[in-house]
Amino acid sequence: MRTPGFSGADLANLLNEAAILAGRRGKQSISVKEIDDSIDRIVAGMEGTAMTDGKSKSLVAYHEVGHAICATLTPGHDPVQKITLLPRGQARGLTWFLPGQDPSLISKGQIFARIVGALGGRAAEEIVFGETEVTSGAASDLQQVTQIARQMVTAFGMSEIGPWALMDPVVQSSDVVLRMMARNSMSEKLLEDIDKTVKSITDKAYDMAKSHIRNNRAAMDKIVEVLLEKETLSGDEFRALLSEFREIPVDNKDVKATPVLAST
Repeated sequence: MRTPGFSGADLANLLNEAAILAGRRGKQSISVKEIDDSIDRIVAGMEGTAMTDGKSKSLVAYHEVGHAICATLTPGHDPVQKITLLPRGQARGLTWFLPGQDPSLISKGQIFARIVGALGGRAAEEIVFGETEVTSGAASDLQQVTQIARQMVTAFGMSEIGPWALMDPVVQSSDVVLRMMARNSMSEKLLEDIDKTVKSITDKAYDMAKSHIRNNRAAMDKIVEVLLEKETLSGDEFRALLSEFREIPVDNKDVKATPVLAST
């Protein structure tokens, strides 16, 4: 389920990594556990040193569970595959999602749901710890959110501005001069409208994310407690805990495809 799009060389590298892990663990054969851990390593980087218990670990746990809850309670979002506090690469915690069916064709509702899910970590930090305790951990989430919201407006025609392609293709060019020329060819009013619309989309999504966190604090506290103890929760374990408190949208219960990453 996690390897669509992998080339033959990618699969060979994956199984080589899994074989190394199996050897280190004293196993005679590769199991699904080694394959799963190897995908994590290939996509997100090497596993780092586990965090010690304390405020930072608790904050990361709330951040990741915030992603998972906001995503799961927003209809159209991809199902959670795994939440972990084991650091990989630059990420101190990771929440993995499994998009369904055709990930290359996404509706407006699905894109907005991804924005809400991506803002869930920042929303959890603000609601649980207070605005002054918000950290830089959401930096990559905010970059992703801004990029997606701008694509909705300028490339996909999914905003009140209308069904226009507002960004010249040369903006995607690696040539800095061409990008500057394309931007300068747009009116100041249109640029202002684009910025306002992008902000409106992200503000609406952030309000929804904060609402999910406020309305599900009991569930969040329970899930964080279990995550701090186990350090990794499967999607099924997470949904079982959440369903004790809330009904999960039907579309967000199925786990049948490939991984997308949200990180701290």
